[in-house]
Amino acid sequence: MNIGQAAAATGISAKMIRYYESIALIPAGRRTDAGYRIFGENDLHTLRFVKRARQLGFSLDQIRDLLSLWQNKARASADVKTIALGHVEQLNQRIAELTEMRDTLQTLAGGCHGDDRPDCPILQSLAN
Repeated sequence: MNIGQAAAATGISAKMIRYYESIALIPAGRRTDAGYRIFGENDLHTLRFVKRARQLGFSLDQIRDLLSLWQNKARASADVKTIALGHVEQLNQRIAELTEMRDTLQTLAGGCHGDDRPDCPILQSLAN
């Protein structure tokens, strides 16, 4: 199938597929004599793997490592688990940061009268 069909089958845009190829996240696709990319079932499976990993928030470097482990049948599951738990820790840190931002903004918004007065604690906090 061509890149448009592969994009439709995987839910990854043709532009992203080209990008993934350009950074060697996925192998360069086979080409027709006219230079068009050809994708097979294995390629689609790999693209779906990448899409799911992206949905879970893994970085491109982490996905590269996971793809390598996925394709290595002699892998140790401990290696996969290490990557996953490292990502969980990053997510927990990001959640804590987002929670702190939300709480701060909620407090600032609660202190804002939201009327015609120019005094605004939100702007004052941003200016400090």
